Amino acid sequence: MWTQIDAHISQITGEKFQSQQRRSVGGGCINQGYAVSNDEITYFVKLNQASQFAMFEAEALGLEEMLVTASIRVPKPICWGVAGNSAYIVLEWLEMGSANSKSWEEMGRQLAAMHKASSSQGFGWKINNTIGSTPQINTWTPDWVEFYAKHRLGYQFQLARRRGGNFPQQDRLLAAIPQLLANHQVQPSLVHGDLWGGNAGCTVSGEPVIFDPATYFGDREVDIAMTELFGGFSPAFYKGYNEVFPVDAGYEQRKTLYNLYHILNHFNLFGGSYASQANRMIEQILR
Repeated sequence: MWTQIDAHISQITGEKFQSQQRRSVGGGCINQGYAVSNDEITYFVKLNQASQFAMFEAEALGLEEMLVTASIRVPKPICWGVAGNSAYIVLEWLEMGSANSKSWEEMGRQLAAMHKASSSQGFGWKINNTIGSTPQINTWTPDWVEFYAKHRLGYQFQLARRRGGNFPQQDRLLAAIPQLLANHQVQPSLVHGDLWGGNAGCTVSGEPVIFDPATYFGDREVDIAMTELFGGFSPAFYKGYNEVFPVDAGYEQRKTLYNLYHILNHFNLFGGSYASQANRMIEQILR
């Protein structure tokens, strides 16, 4: 397997690469991660089962989409493929450090710049991808309300029913989405899609980085909302973001609706208390 990966790296970069060291590093919740190096260069390699190749392909294409905006640093995808029983993706290695308020503020500014990248095709993306290991449907849709109701919350509720989830107010909630978003004019923005603290950081030089995307074109507020979901980003991040691209009036009411998607997804991935948390959020939204 590693011989094939080395050969693929060599083919794409045009420089002979033969890995001499491979050390295990964090690869997220669902992948194995490795720092793979020779005497001169290190790459980050993620592995999963061969059946997960499409997940890595979508990750690579999402990172490339974000790179094109020249706004915020993301790891450059080198190559991806299948070797034996494993799917793999090879990424640029970034040496990560600790963030300070200046780094967080710059991250906010740079994310706002990325959010200004739009699409004439509406909401969605060129392929489906994943949110964690859950399929994420990105069918192009001209209307944000329809897209969010059908391809985000509606789809998660479908999966949750199969898992035995009980959400008594789900039909009422889905019917209320047009009203909940009635006064919100949304332009398609390129979003990270899974922007919690574990998918953002800074290099040792203090440069902001985001990674592990679930890319699509949607309401930019889905990213901002998720940054508040699991502990929140530094206040400096929001200061920087709002200097460049202030959030719209009514965001405080919409963020719970947007974060419900991720809590439902956590129920579908992990079960447990996420169902009761989702039901509390639904009650809060419908008040």
